[in-house]
Amino acid sequence: MALAHNLGFPRIGRDRELMNAQEAFCNGELDEAGLRAVGRALRAAHWQVQKAAGIELLPVGDFAWYDQVLTHSLTFGVIPERFQAKDAAKPTLHTLFAMARAQALTPWFDTHHHYLAPEFSADQQFTLSWEQLFDEVDEAKALGHAVKPVVIGPLTYLWLGKTKGGEFDKLELLDRLLPLYDQILNRLAAQGVEWVQIDEPILALDLPQDWKNAYERVYNILQRAPLKKLIATYFGGLAGNLGLAANLPVDGLHIDLVCAPDQYPTILDRLPAYKVLSLGVVNGCNGWHCDLEKALELLRDAQERLGDRLWVAPSCSLLHSPVDLGREHPLDDELQGGQAFAVQKCQEVAALTQALNQPAVANVLAARVSRAAPTLLATA
Repeated sequence: MALAHNLGFPRIGRDRELMNAQEAFCNGELDEAGLRAVGRALRAAHWQVQKAAGIELLPVGDFAWYDQVLTHSLTFGVIPERFQAKDAAKPTLHTLFAMARAQALTPWFDTHHHYLAPEFSADQQFTLSWEQLFDEVDEAKALGHAVKPVVIGPLTYLWLGKTKGGEFDKLELLDRLLPLYDQILNRLAAQGVEWVQIDEPILALDLPQDWKNAYERVYNILQRAPLKKLIATYFGGLAGNLGLAANLPVDGLHIDLVCAPDQYPTILDRLPAYKVLSLGVVNGCNGWHCDLEKALELLRDAQERLGDRLWVAPSCSLLHSPVDLGREHPLDDELQGGQAFAVQKCQEVAALTQALNQPAVANVLAARVSRAAPTLLATA
């Protein structure tokens, strides 16, 4: 049976609740407890709406108070000295927003989103100092959800950072960072997590050879943690890194077939027989419906080759999409009929998966998606 999963969901809320709460917190109109309550409510609503849409394995850890890279920096204790509170053993939300307000942002690959680049020094030390991921896994599991935590991979995280205090090779920090990833993966396994999604989008870039060489060593070390690992790539094709990605010692690989459909036949030939292959066939970056018939034709071919090792997903996280078409201002019928936001894209992923698993429903595939309630969040 093919499996429907999602790589990430927009966090802002259907009515921009997170943005409004952030502004109130920064203006002193909402305390930390109030802001955290808004976050818990949004996460619960977003997990429920994805599940109601038909997503079987829900992302956890895709929520961020500002951006996902900054969340990882707090997790690893990568906090510039000027933002470290002398009277606080660990960072707080005040630390996070102080960093966000005071530093320049960097574009998140070629999307309209931005992130706060980590600042690394040659003597950088890492320490596990932010519990958000583990807390959210507990939240989701308490609500009865099947979860797939999402973390940015160690090589992508280092690649995205900036060096401070003089130039040095960021790869020199890798051996100091990897023990924290090992801690994280082992803690997730202890929480009952079966699969973790490790985002490595830099595998779609033309990497220097020393960074390529680091990949096999990193994942040989991380494979020791007793849970399954899905490497997620997106925003491009693997090109010269395809063989490298296909043969990493992990349990699954996600590829973006919207940006790079030509990599599909090659990856089928190169993927080891034990690995899951997640195919990103629904565009996670734009606001338009998927060509369901075309996607289903490709997925049927993949299912013949992969069987139960096939997963269906958006091309990338749905962070880049508005939440729900049903919450937007009224559009004319022709325009609205062609659009799909995060909720509708989850429905498309689920509908494609159902059509694979239950061929009898394939003929009503498009009708099922078009009739799906666009305001599931209202009842979540």
